[in-house]
Parts: sequence; structure tokens; C-alpha cells
Amino acid sequence: MDLALALKALIMGIVEGLTEFLPISSTGHLILAGSLLDFTGDKVKVFEIVIQAGAILAVCWEYRARIAAVLSGLGSDPKAQRFAANLIIGFLPAAALGFLFNKKIKAVLFSPVPVALAFIVGAFVILWVERRNKALPVKARIESVDEMRPIDALKVGCAQAFALIPGTSRSGATIIGGMLFGLSRKAATEFSFFLAIPTLFAATFYSFYKERALLSAADIPLFGIGTVAAFVSAFLCVRWLLRYISSHDFTAFAWYRLVFGAIILATAYSGVVTWVD
Repeated sequence: MDLALALKALIMGIVEGLTEFLPISSTGHLILAGSLLDFTGDKVKVFEIVIQAGAILAVCWEYRARIAAVLSGLGSDPKAQRFAANLIIGFLPAAALGFLFNKKIKAVLFSPVPVALAFIVGAFVILWVERRNKALPVKARIESVDEMRPIDALKVGCAQAFALIPGTSRSGATIIGGMLFGLSRKAATEFSFFLAIPTLFAATFYSFYKERALLSAADIPLFGIGTVAAFVSAFLCVRWLLRYISSHDFTAFAWYRLVFGAIILATAYSGVVTWVD
């Protein structure tokens, strides 16, 4: 395997893992990182989706006891059945809209400048929600994911659908949306983690199946490097984020998004960096 190509795969995997569960958009960062690394093309787009499996496996490992309890209780435990039903309900809006509009979204929005604009818009949404919560401090209606009703899951699922726009951030949309709909910061963050499991696994398998003609056995090492790197970095990130939200809000991520988006726009329009779609 080409060493330079392997290094690019490693960097992309680390980027995926570090950004998948933070409200800063993993897709946006992958598009930008791929452009800087000259790691682009149809096969790379499949690579970017497939390595998400590594990040999701990190969540599965972190919550393995909870997932095992839900799976073992599906036949008899109402709590487990409600939790599983909420995940299915939350998954459906993004799945349906993605199936209908994914090709158009990729054709129009999967490039650095639209991603940068989504970064900036998302930043203002986060700042607004955080300032609103400080100005109108209200106790969260839902403190645990086990307290969620189907309508709560549907609302968060609709919020997740906004993440079909690259640069928006799936985790940001679900966490901030969940907080708007009455979930505590911890409950919104954990439901975002759990909702990622069916959402990203479905995207991974669908993309892998649809674009299988582009791939060959020679791609396995490259995809393996990216997936493993995503797993390790995502696992560390999830552990860190759970500690972070116990005493911090998401304002810092909003400022990061603003600065990052502004840099992309400035470099794109000044010609300092030639961003590749």
C-alpha cells in the first residue's frame, strides 16, 4: 500500500472520530480535510461514509451494557421496547429524506463553501439556544432517555434531518434540537449517541452496497486504517464529551464553528487555498 495514501486514510479516520459526536460536523470536516489532502473523488466519498462505522462501534462499546440490556429485554421489558421504538421513530425522518434527496444534496452542497456557510449558520443557532436557556432557565422536562415519549423521539429525529445538509452536524442538530424540545443536556447528548447507531450504520451499509462497483479487495487495508482510526479517536472523544457537558455548555463549539467557517470563506474567496469539491 502507498504510504502517503495510508497516512491520508489515517488522518481522515482521526478527523471522523474526533468530530462525529461533537456539534461541529464530521462531514464538513471530512470534506475540508479531503480537499486539503487532495484526497477526493467518488471512492473517497464512499470511504468517508464507511469509516463512520468505526465511530459508531466506539459508541456501541461505550454503551455495550445498555445495548445488551435493551436487546435482551425486547421480548418482555416495556422499558427496552419503548427505548427501541424511540430509536426507530427518531431514525425515520432523516432516513426518508436522505433516500429521496441524497443525490441532489451531494451534487449541490458537498463542497467547501456551502459547508462553511452551514458552519456559520449552525453556530448562530447554538449561540441562540444557549443564550435562550440562560435567559429563561427552565428545568428540563426530560432528564433521562428512558423518560422520552415517541413524540419526543420524532421531534429529535426531525431535527436530525437538518444534518443532511453537510456542515450542519448530526450531533449538533440532535443535541440542540433535543434541548429545545425539553431534554436535559445529558439526555439530549446520550440520545444523540444512541440515534447515531441506526442512522450511521444504515448510511454506511447503503453507501457500501450502492457504490460496491467502485471498490475492490485492494481497498480493504485503506478502509481498515480509516475505520480503526475513527474507532479509537471517537471512543476518546465520547468519553471526553460526557465529562465536558457535566459542567460546560456548547458555546465554545459555536465560536469554533464561526471562526472555522469564516476562515474557509476567506481563503476560498481570496484564492489563498484552492478548495477542491
